[in-house]
Amino acid sequence: MSSTAIRVRLLAFGALKTIIPAGADWRDLTSGASVADLLALLCREGLTNAGALQSAAIAVNQQYSPRSCILQDGDEVAILPPVSGGLDAAVPSTPLIALVREPIDAAAIERAIKSGADGAVCVFDGIVRDNTRGRQTLHLDYEAYEQMALQQLHLLRSEAIEHFGVRDVAIVHRLGRLTVGETSVFIAVASAHRGAAFDACRWVIDTLKKTVPIWKKEQFADGAAWADGEPFPDDLAGPAR
Repeated sequence: MSSTAIRVRLLAFGALKTIIPAGADWRDLTSGASVADLLALLCREGLTNAGALQSAAIAVNQQYSPRSCILQDGDEVAILPPVSGGLDAAVPSTPLIALVREPIDAAAIERAIKSGADGAVCVFDGIVRDNTRGRQTLHLDYEAYEQMALQQLHLLRSEAIEHFGVRDVAIVHRLGRLTVGETSVFIAVASAHRGAAFDACRWVIDTLKKTVPIWKKEQFADGAAWADGEPFPDDLAGPAR
């Protein structure tokens, strides 16, 4: 490879996986190329179009990045559609912050987070329901950009503790196939006061649904579709500003 060229690893998830059917691929770019240049190349190749990328966010080396970001040789670039709701040792899974493939033990998480200093533990138990907009749901399949998702979950915990003054936060999300009635995400917030616990718990699930790279595919009785995710915050999606 010449000194004027770089190679980047390309990933795509959820409804945008059709861009990279094999799951991952490489692209050669001119040195100094930006994320926007890479996306333009994909459009020229006919793999996608600008409209499909308008609501996507981009992560470079597992960090959300603007489209003006200049790419370096060996960078990993992930194209992330709006999110719906054996991991990297650098971002450890813990009993309270984890991505799991087995059923979530909500009672065990509640026991683990409680402390004598707590006056309240507020929980959110997200479960698979049997329909979406009138269509009968058979099961859901969750997938994630796992290393980045764990980073984002740890960040949510830290920000909730800092901004709401709660003592601790547990966030456990399940991946793989889930059937009706199973827990997909469980959040528990421990605090000296109930008001802070309620506020932090609501903020964590609302923010998770917008920023943590986890997607779900819904299998209905009459077909399957990737769930329409909630839009990314304005600073994460769309053209560079």
